[in-house]
Amino acid sequence: MWTNFFKLRLFCCLLAVLMVVVLVINVTQVEYLDHETVSATFIDSSGQFVSSQVTGISRNPYCGYDQQTLSSQERMEEDSLLAALHRQVPDVGPVPFVKSTDPSSSYFVILNSAAFFKVGSQLEVLVHVQDFQRKPKKYGGDYLQARIHSLKLQAGAVGRVVDYQNGFYKVFFTLLWPGKVKVSVSLVHPSEGIRVLQRLQEDKPDRVYFKSLFRSGRISETTECNVCLPGNLPLCNFTDLYTGEPWFCFKPKKLPCSSRITHFKGGYLKGLLTAAESAFFQSGVNIKMPVNSSGPDWVTVIPRRIKDLVEFNLGSPKNVGPFLAVDQKHNILLKYRCHGPPIRFTTVFSNELHYVANELNGIVGGKNTVVAIAVWSHFSTFPLEVYIRRLRNIRRAVVRLLDRSPKTVVVIRTANAQELGPEVSLFNSDWYNFQLDTILRRMFSGVGVYLVDAWEMTLAHYLPHKLHPDEVIVKNQLDMFLSFVCPLET
Repeated sequence: MWTNFFKLRLFCCLLAVLMVVVLVINVTQVEYLDHETVSATFIDSSGQFVSSQVTGISRNPYCGYDQQTLSSQERMEEDSLLAALHRQVPDVGPVPFVKSTDPSSSYFVILNSAAFFKVGSQLEVLVHVQDFQRKPKKYGGDYLQARIHSLKLQAGAVGRVVDYQNGFYKVFFTLLWPGKVKVSVSLVHPSEGIRVLQRLQEDKPDRVYFKSLFRSGRISETTECNVCLPGNLPLCNFTDLYTGEPWFCFKPKKLPCSSRITHFKGGYLKGLLTAAESAFFQSGVNIKMPVNSSGPDWVTVIPRRIKDLVEFNLGSPKNVGPFLAVDQKHNILLKYRCHGPPIRFTTVFSNELHYVANELNGIVGGKNTVVAIAVWSHFSTFPLEVYIRRLRNIRRAVVRLLDRSPKTVVVIRTANAQELGPEVSLFNSDWYNFQLDTILRRMFSGVGVYLVDAWEMTLAHYLPHKLHPDEVIVKNQLDMFLSFVCPLET
C-alpha cells in the first residue's frame, strides 16, 4: 500500500514539473511573439477579415510611445493598424520637380467602357501617371482619390485604389445606381510629396504647437504645451489620471501648475520645407488636381430587375444539372440539363447522363414550348464521324418533334471561337471547332430550326475570344434567341 502511495506522489511531482516547463515555454513564446512577429487579424479596406503576419513593425520613438506598456492583444492590434496604413513609397533619392507626377499629363482609361453594365456590377479604371516631361513614371506611391457620381441623382461612391508600384494604378468601383455614371480621378499628392509628408510626420510631430494661460490674481503667464516637450525645463504634468493620456506644459516661472486657466492653439511652425520640397506642394499644379480621361469618362448602367424568374435548388452539380426555374408572373417553366457523354467539365452521376435525342422524344411540344440545344465543344478531340452520328440522332428527334408539334420553336446555338495557347490548341483549336460548326449548319439546313450564330458573334466582336464569352456577347446571343421566341409581330 505504501509503495503505491509513494509511486502516486512521484507521478504527481513529475506531472507538476512538466506543467511548469510547458508554462515557461509558452510564456517565452508569447514574449517572442510580442517583440518579433505578430500574427494579426484585422479588417481590410473591403471589409473582409484578414489574418497575416506582421514582422518588424517600425514605431516612432516620439515621446516614448515605442516604449509604452501594451498587452499582447493591444500590440497585435497596433501592429496590424500600422501595417495596414504603411504606404509603399519607394526611396528613389532626390527627384527634381520636372520628374515628379504631373496630373495634367497623367490619364485614366475605363476598362471595357463599351461593356454591358448593370447595377451591382464592378467597374475597373486604369490610371497611368506621367511626369512634367510627359514621360511615364516607373514607380508608385502617389496618393489618388477616385469616385463615381451622377449629378442628376446627386449620388456618388468612392473607388478602391490599388498601386502596382510601376506608375500604373487600378481603381475598382461598385456600380450602385442606374443611369449615366461619371468617373473622376484626382491626384491629391505626388509620391514625391508623400515622402516629404512622411518625413514631417516622423521628424516634426510638434509642427503644430499649443499653449496654456496660467493666472493668479493680476499675474498671468503663457507657456507652451504638448504631448511631450523638449529640453530639461521644469514641466507641469497634466496627464489624465484615469486614461493615462499624457499632456505637459512648461512650468510658469512665477505661478503654480494649478493656476492653468485655458488651452489654445499656439500656431504652426514655419520654414518646414526646402525650396525643392515646396515645388511638390503647389495649388493648381499638383495638390488635389484632376486626372483627365483618355476616352469616355462615363458608363451607362441599366437597372437590375427584381427577379421574376426564381430558381429551385435541386442540389444539382454545377454545369451538369438538372436545373429548374419558374416565373409565375409570366407563366414560364425553365429546365436545363447537360447532354450525354462525352463530358469534360466535371463528374456526373451515371443516372444523370441523358442524351439530347431521348430528351426530345419525351417533349410534347406546342406553341408555348421552346427548345434550345448546344452540342459541340466536348466533341472537338474526336473524329468527325462521332459528331456526325450524334447530330444525326438529334436531328431525327427534332424532325419527329416538329412533325407532331409544328409550332414548337427549336433553337440551336453554334460553336464559338475561343482563346488559344500551345496546349489548348491541341484539344480545342478553333480549327477543330470550325469543322464541327460547318457540319452542324449543313446537317440542320432546311430542318426548320433557328440558329444563334455564336461563331460569327464572337469572331466579329472586339473583345478577346473565350470559350465562355464575356457577358456583353452572351447578352447579344440571348437577344437573338429571344427574337426567335418572341418576334416583334407578336
